[in-house]
Amino acid sequence: MHPHTAVARKDGRLISIPPPESGITGPHGPLGAGFIHLGAAKEIYTVLAELGANPERIIAEAGLDPRLFDDGNNLISFRALGHLLALCIERTNCPHFGLLVGQKATLSSLGLVGLLMRHAETVGHALQALQRHFRVQNRGAVIRLDVDRDLAVLSYLPYEPSAGSAAQHSEGALATTVNALRALCGSEWTPSELLLVRTAPADLEPYRRFFRAPIRFDQETAALVLSAHWLKHRVPGADPAVRCKAEKRVLELEAATPSSLADDLRRLLRVESMRARCTADEAACLLSIHRRTLTRRLKTEGTCFKALADEIRFEIARQLLIDTQMTLVQVAAVLDFSEPAAFTRAFRSWSGLTPSGWRAEHKAQSPKSPLAAA
Repeated sequence: MHPHTAVARKDGRLISIPPPESGITGPHGPLGAGFIHLGAAKEIYTVLAELGANPERIIAEAGLDPRLFDDGNNLISFRALGHLLALCIERTNCPHFGLLVGQKATLSSLGLVGLLMRHAETVGHALQALQRHFRVQNRGAVIRLDVDRDLAVLSYLPYEPSAGSAAQHSEGALATTVNALRALCGSEWTPSELLLVRTAPADLEPYRRFFRAPIRFDQETAALVLSAHWLKHRVPGADPAVRCKAEKRVLELEAATPSSLADDLRRLLRVESMRARCTADEAACLLSIHRRTLTRRLKTEGTCFKALADEIRFEIARQLLIDTQMTLVQVAAVLDFSEPAAFTRAFRSWSGLTPSGWRAEHKAQSPKSPLAAA
């Protein structure tokens, strides 16, 4: 069986079976670590056709069943989707492929979470629901909402290790969020600013046309910036009864599909990486467990705090080296290393190469990457 084969379930849904290291044991389990509902990504098929490519051939080449894309509720591993996105960019020579997919999204693309947002009292409550319950839809990334005086920043943070195509995932997710906010605030709504973790492409027009806002490339985090006054905007037509039922169902799904401690810690460390390095004591406190309990439970899951912390930092480093033109000094600062030499030593221990050597090797092997295409 191909490592990302799509398998039909008894209820007719399809899921993409990931490699064994993803933590999923079989095709009949619920949404788990490294899996997402397709949502807007089901539009990959449509976008490929619109670009003049053969969707079935490319999807099959990625080891997936094209029928997987018939329904946004079908499941796919984060890694399989990343591999497919990279292949789509290569076959279509379209460096903004993720944007084209994401801009076809609607609130319904977010499933029950989208329904909960649609019937939230205010936009602020809707975005808080997205942040709080995003794992019902996606177990490969985390949403973070921060408010500072008159600005709100909604960040999309992939954390699934070795998933690939992080820039494309992020662009699609931000486009989906913008469409969701336009559904809640009106079709003319625009963000204050967009931050993207990728080098600016040669053609900026697709981004300007869709986002209708200033865009900053080569950023450390993919984020949507909006005026904080929008958080108080009341959602027109919100039905409290529907909201109550949707929230109850979301909570039932979360209770039925609990995360492993390792996955909870990955999400926490990815969020905390935006501020400063998080220690094991701090992580235990944030997870409301004792440090010794954290160590013991991680050990039963076959890992430890240091391994997961290094995994997250390595993943962030790779994303920045692959998709941006940030200098090694800048990447070291993002990861909170005391000096570039310390970052180089750590990266060599993770990959066997220096950061500059790894970046050069990746560029040589991936001529269609955003960095190379810019």
